[in-house]
Amino acid sequence: MKDPHLLLIRFSALGDIAMAVPVIRCLYKTYPQLKITFVSRPNVAPLFQEFKNFNFYPTDFDGRHKGIKGLWTLFQELKTIPFSAVADLHSVLRVYLLKVFFRLCGHKVKSIDKGRLEKKALTRAKNKKFQPLTPTIYRYADVFRKLGFPISFEQHEFPEKNELPLSLLPLYQASEKKWIGIAPFAAHVGKMYPLDLMQQLINYLQKDHQIFLFGAGEKEKERLEVWEKAYKNVYSTVGKINLRKQLDLMAYLDLMISMDSANGHMAANMGTKVLTLWGMTHPFCGFAPFNQLLDHALTLDRTQYPLIPTSVYGTYLPQNYKDAFRSLDPKTVIEKTLELLKR
Repeated sequence: MKDPHLLLIRFSALGDIAMAVPVIRCLYKTYPQLKITFVSRPNVAPLFQEFKNFNFYPTDFDGRHKGIKGLWTLFQELKTIPFSAVADLHSVLRVYLLKVFFRLCGHKVKSIDKGRLEKKALTRAKNKKFQPLTPTIYRYADVFRKLGFPISFEQHEFPEKNELPLSLLPLYQASEKKWIGIAPFAAHVGKMYPLDLMQQLINYLQKDHQIFLFGAGEKEKERLEVWEKAYKNVYSTVGKINLRKQLDLMAYLDLMISMDSANGHMAANMGTKVLTLWGMTHPFCGFAPFNQLLDHALTLDRTQYPLIPTSVYGTYLPQNYKDAFRSLDPKTVIEKTLELLKR
């Protein structure tokens, strides 16, 4: 195929979209003439700043792309792009309708196999099949294989670091401490380490390390600013540097500590070592950050909490599991942090 052009569709969530980045790197490495148009929500555009021959197409689901009529409008806009095939990396109802439109026009479309039945077996309470499932990045890669673009992750290369945000240069030049990023928040309470325990972790680590806090939104900003004011070596990025600059900063971290959340994926994409803390979810679901060793994840004791993982996205918190995350002692997290920093 001469100058192939793929239309990629993935609308949410931020972490799932971030997981597509290593796959796209391998696609470009294997197929240098490839063009890509990525259709998604406008706020995720900075994730793809490194790519050339790449077109980001922002959706507007609150405006002109709202509802079925809006999806038809989106289809009418997308069909003017001279793409050769469609990669559905989402497999939800909204994309299903778009796929129908594309196929009626004769376009080749392949979709991700999310392994819904396997995930149901892994997360159900009775007769749970506790076994590792195919990582999401391999599910993404399989979509491209079906379109005739097989890739190998051995081809993957991390991008060169961009310059640090100007506001952080004096800190970089003056500090000899190792830099640790901490992203304490997650979309669901079942995935979030208790904030009082997180504060203990920050309090200890900031004594000998420079801590950078990551989050989004006004409530998270307020909480992180409290910690920033309370401790000498703590800097909150929220409201100071945008997502694009946060990614640049992540490349300079010696370690990122993250929940099962987007910041872990974004830091991993920048070639940074990531320590993930897992509550009601588990790495076996297939959402561990890219290129991280198994022991970079701290999970809860399943002899004590056998229902884990309770759901794929951490949305289900059983009544007697509300304090389960407290069983992960900050001392354990500190010891693992110091171990990973020494490697």
